Amino acid sequence: MKNLNIFIPVVLLLGGLFAYGVPKKAEFTPIEELGKELFFDDSLSSPAGQSCATCHGPEAGWSGPDSEINKKLAIYHGADPTRFGNRRPPSAAYAGLSPLLHRDEEGTFVGGMFWDGRAPGWELKDPLAEQAMGPFLNPLEHNLPDQKSLVELVRRSHYAELFIQVWGKDSLSDRDVNRTFERIARSIAAFERSNQVNPFSSRFDEFWRAAKLRNLKIEEIKESNMDKYQGLGLSNEEVMGMMLFNTKGKCAECHPLASGNNLPPLFTDFTYDNLGVPANPDNPFYNMATQWNPDGKNWKDPGLGGFLEGVKKYRQYAAENLGKHKVPTLRNVDLRPSADFVKAFMHNGYFKTLEDVVRFYNTRDKKEAGWPEPEIKANLNTEELGNLGLTPEEEKAIVLFMKTLSDR
Repeated sequence: MKNLNIFIPVVLLLGGLFAYGVPKKAEFTPIEELGKELFFDDSLSSPAGQSCATCHGPEAGWSGPDSEINKKLAIYHGADPTRFGNRRPPSAAYAGLSPLLHRDEEGTFVGGMFWDGRAPGWELKDPLAEQAMGPFLNPLEHNLPDQKSLVELVRRSHYAELFIQVWGKDSLSDRDVNRTFERIARSIAAFERSNQVNPFSSRFDEFWRAAKLRNLKIEEIKESNMDKYQGLGLSNEEVMGMMLFNTKGKCAECHPLASGNNLPPLFTDFTYDNLGVPANPDNPFYNMATQWNPDGKNWKDPGLGGFLEGVKKYRQYAAENLGKHKVPTLRNVDLRPSADFVKAFMHNGYFKTLEDVVRFYNTRDKKEAGWPEPEIKANLNTEELGNLGLTPEEEKAIVLFMKTLSDR
């Protein structure tokens, strides 16, 4: 993707959580503490047992925390174990700066939340809070029947007093359940913006700060000046991987090294892309009842185009965005609780290793590579991946660099 001037609402930066990109001790404000209670509460589902952390575990980079599920299905079941969604859970970290979904001056859709942008932020002026609303009433996820049921569960929780402390004495009444539902979502979003979820504490961040002290802009790294970035906390091979990430590998086109607001880079431009990822044959959504999946085995993930089809203002752009999914952050992309823990990658979890991801980017369009056909062939990105000409050693270096992005 081209470099984009992305508007980030100033309100998302209040509180000094990210001041100068320096990680701070995880000391919560009351609303962040409330959001944490809500995030980890597994009673907020029907039947009980499903929390936000069920699919967004901190030990796995705030993404899918079950190695066995990642290894095979990659898609997680909901509170009803017979029901599955259709995409793997993305990371809940470093998502709070995504702007409202909008079409920029170049015609590119930017912002919103979920893989398909269906939490655009238009109602609450906060995509992250709108995303937090979605799972509770989704029959394939938390499966609660209505907002009132959620409010009642929160009212009976051990943190009800904290909720009232944050939102006022009548904040858990039945008089305006819509408003209370919004407060629940905003509280979760506050936790997801906290410095526990976004600590900027990786080895890369230490390197970034060292480079900044030397007035080095990491987005300017290239083969001819690579030596200037050595000796600042990353190995020479990791620095080479960053250089390739920024140049020959074209990774930084969508996961930019540039940053703003005195923050280290977020490694996403918040846009949408069809990378030509093959369908995941193990996706359990194919076997869901017609009530949830009327297309059965013929279902194809429409991505952003599917959401835009239902938005009158943007319906005319649906076809050209079919099959596109949101560019995720690469932060914590390799964070795992143990060396043998399996992670899944891409919107459908087709890939299980970073090595395969980079090899796919490098060789997707080479017939001898033997990749299956894309799930959706329309709107394929042919400019930034497909036949990059990376050597095996260069692929390895890029993977090593991405492994430095894990928070500690």
